[in-house]
Amino acid sequence: MRPMPRLLIIDDNEGVCSALSMLFHLHGLDTVSANSQQVGLDILEHQEIHLVIQDMNFTSDTTSGEEGKALFNKIRVLFPDMPIILLTAWTHLEQAVELVRNGASDYLSKPWDDDRLVTTVNNLLQLRAAEASNLEIALSLREERDRLEKFDLCGIVFKSRAMLNLLQIATQVARADVPVLITGPNGVGKEMFADVVHANSARKGPLVKVNAGALPAELIESELFGSEAGAFTGAQKRQGRFEAADGGTLFLDEIGNLPLDGQMKLLRVLQTGEFERLGSSQTRKVDVRLVTATNSDLSAAIAEGSFRQDLYYRINLIEIAVPSLNQRSDDILPLAEHFLSDGHSLPDGSKRTLSEYHWPGNVRELENCIKRAELLGDNDTITSEQLGLQMPEMAVEGEPSREKIQHALDTYGHVVARAARSLGLSRQALYRRMIKFGLK
Repeated sequence: MRPMPRLLIIDDNEGVCSALSMLFHLHGLDTVSANSQQVGLDILEHQEIHLVIQDMNFTSDTTSGEEGKALFNKIRVLFPDMPIILLTAWTHLEQAVELVRNGASDYLSKPWDDDRLVTTVNNLLQLRAAEASNLEIALSLREERDRLEKFDLCGIVFKSRAMLNLLQIATQVARADVPVLITGPNGVGKEMFADVVHANSARKGPLVKVNAGALPAELIESELFGSEAGAFTGAQKRQGRFEAADGGTLFLDEIGNLPLDGQMKLLRVLQTGEFERLGSSQTRKVDVRLVTATNSDLSAAIAEGSFRQDLYYRINLIEIAVPSLNQRSDDILPLAEHFLSDGHSLPDGSKRTLSEYHWPGNVRELENCIKRAELLGDNDTITSEQLGLQMPEMAVEGEPSREKIQHALDTYGHVVARAARSLGLSRQALYRRMIKFGLK
């Protein structure tokens, strides 16, 4: 459990410290007080403080606000992420605004409004807790990613939790020597997961790849199992892909396109390791691990009678479901930079454009987009216009309502950074409004 948030009040006026302590105590918040800058800094050094409320003057007859500015700067250097609220007289308003521009969380004039102060403090504490949680997640992600370094990831570029989880599964099952089914829409990189499974297996044989979706139906059987001379018009004696993959792995892409008679023979190979070449009665035996992939709904195909249920259960011992690119938006920019040629760069505006685009064609579309922009560009800096992407409409100007914020979060898969950009807000500003409206 996280400790109860503790506020530090730095003010030389004991009455102010007592009033604020009582106010926050009534709202379930712990406080500690300091009557000077040095005492406040000592407390920060030795206690866990979650938010600071500081005055702007600490010496009698001093009204310049310079003491408060100096204290703020010291805290900001020592604790750069500490939320700081300034308590200021009206004569210090411009200085307080300047400090807010330099990183202060907010300022309130004396006498303060109790409701506004408590609301501001709660919002900042919730925002800090959310950021701390995000940091913990990021650190955990880095540790788990580091543990994957002992495996061959075959050049897969990723940053998202979704891809990390899938690579953990792929490397874990690689040595189990069981069939693996890789599912997901076109262009997400299913073939690369087949590479990872084979590269980290104990098999010493080759990885043989077949795209069943690119083969005419009448040639699929001979392609997989081979043929004898004269088996069909123009047929030559040749080994099929199963023989070529003996001792290794056969990757069969678009398995949903395999005709029923081919499915039946494939099922037999998986059960016994035996098959016959097309036009031959000689039974051959191979040791092959099968990895398959499809963008089809095989359950629907089973219901329609176009895919065998028994085969489905044979190939689906382990399923790796690769999500679309817009469902793992953290991977967009690392992939884009990976596809850049040497010397080319993406300015911030282009990065925002790439992050906000929906990517219906997934990773393949992203790669083509970058290569096209490089070819058509006049220099090494790729602009948003050169990317040629049709962007979603931005939200109208003005303070967004709860409904608009919820719609933006839903539209961008609850990726706060992307939703904030669509609303014309900073990430922190959107967090505050989410807290205000009680949105998760």
